[in-house]
Amino acid sequence: MKDKTIDYVLRTTWLAVNKMYNEEAAQFDTTMATGFALLSIDPEKGTPSTALGPKMGMEATSLSRTLKTMEEKGLIIRKPNPEDGRGVLIHLTEFGQEKRDYSREKVLTFNNAIRAHLSEEKLNHFYEVTELINEMIANKKIYNQKQPVLK
Repeated sequence: MKDKTIDYVLRTTWLAVNKMYNEEAAQFDTTMATGFALLSIDPEKGTPSTALGPKMGMEATSLSRTLKTMEEKGLIIRKPNPEDGRGVLIHLTEFGQEKRDYSREKVLTFNNAIRAHLSEEKLNHFYEVTELINEMIANKKIYNQKQPVLK
């Protein structure tokens, strides 16, 4: 394990989690992206469409496709934002709320299964490491120095 790079371990682990969630979601004719979107929408107030992309870390084109599919399946509806006439709020339908609850259950099952096999100390170390990685990336502490041009 020591000869693997940090990014390799992160990437392969995330791909395995992604595959697991997509296999679970496929049983219900949906995707992990849809489940994640459902969990990112405020179930009571709705969520501005412009806030969903950054919240989910998705590009606008992918998010637009996901929202269109969700609307076609009757999971969400779009309503004008009463606070900003130019904006749109994404609201869950009753069916969308049911699927959101299901997605939440799946995420909690995953979390509980992992927690059952880790000490609190190890889990805290995991969170510390991921927070450090995110902080270093956000503050451009990895590739912000002048890099020599490779020839």
